Amino acid sequence: MDTFAALADPTRRNIFEYIVRGETSVGEIVERFSFKAPTISQHLKILKKAGLVQSRADKQKRLYTVRADGLAEVESWVQLQQKCMSERLDALEHHLSQ
Repeated sequence: MDTFAALADPTRRNIFEYIVRGETSVGEIVERFSFKAPTISQHLKILKKAGLVQSRADKQKRLYTVRADGLAEVESWVQLQQKCMSERLDALEHHLSQ
């Protein structure tokens, strides 16, 4: 699953934004979003498969954090779009100045 597909779902996006604030357990996410644990686990599985989050076991809890390189695909895409827009604006400016 790619990053964009994983973040396309509003619930997953909200869960990801919640995890960005710091390491959190599945139980805390369940409480925060009022979904049943299996639903949250499914969303976390997709976020993990997309490389956006990682987990670790702590006794009987599973704790999730954001992967440092998780948004690299999004960052690359945004940079490419910015470059293309900059080139188009430069071309427009050149055209208008003639």
